[in-house]
Amino acid sequence: MDAKTLAYINLNAILGSIPRLCEMVPEAKKLIEGKDVSIGFDVKDGPAATLVFKDGKCSFVEGVNNCDVKLPFSSPEKFNGLIDGTTTPIPSKGFTKIGFLLKNFTKLTDILTNYLQPEPSALKDPKFFETSTILMFHLIVEALAQIGNHDDIGKFSASYITDGAIKVAIGDGPAAAIDAKNHVLKAIHEDPGDNYTSCMEFKDIRVARDLFDGNINAVASIGQGKVRIRGMISQVDNVNRILDRVALYLT
Repeated sequence: MDAKTLAYINLNAILGSIPRLCEMVPEAKKLIEGKDVSIGFDVKDGPAATLVFKDGKCSFVEGVNNCDVKLPFSSPEKFNGLIDGTTTPIPSKGFTKIGFLLKNFTKLTDILTNYLQPEPSALKDPKFFETSTILMFHLIVEALAQIGNHDDIGKFSASYITDGAIKVAIGDGPAAAIDAKNHVLKAIHEDPGDNYTSCMEFKDIRVARDLFDGNINAVASIGQGKVRIRGMISQVDNVNRILDRVALYLT
């Protein structure tokens, strides 16, 4: 597992899930009401992005040029330590807004952890199950793109993906896409409609969850009709090869 790739996943996929968390979970949305602050994460030799909290909403933008609070990290390993709780960052700017970082933001990440690493009992609640699975769906799509762009094995598989959009969808839930151009992958977190060259669709949200949790086999699921693929099969095949790497980084 590559530390730099993990840093891209931790920033773009993990922390990048916070805007959607704030949309879907009332408890999270309440924490950002009336707040006007942005937190930038600047990783040396790695990713840089900013979480912007304004007008009761949260957005995720590339770069740290306009952030209020800036958290610099001297290496991808140091940033990864923030996510696993072994590193305490020191802001290089924005000390007057440190309260939001220490209180509200910390609570947001705790809520996110509860949904991404839920207790089995929590998944018995239908609403929690749906929200958790949708958050995980988008996280996996983003992680897939980051692995295809930064992980050596992932880049090898991406080198065989022809240009076009690979739609990923849950039959009774959300849809997204992996846009491939010159063997560089970009996660598109909205339904591409009919504008795709290949598609992988999970029958329903339960099937998607079982696949995410490793409870069922993907190949067997295709044979059983639980997962449908269509279009340019070689695209889906190479995306699935990258998908095999996702579990390595997210566990």
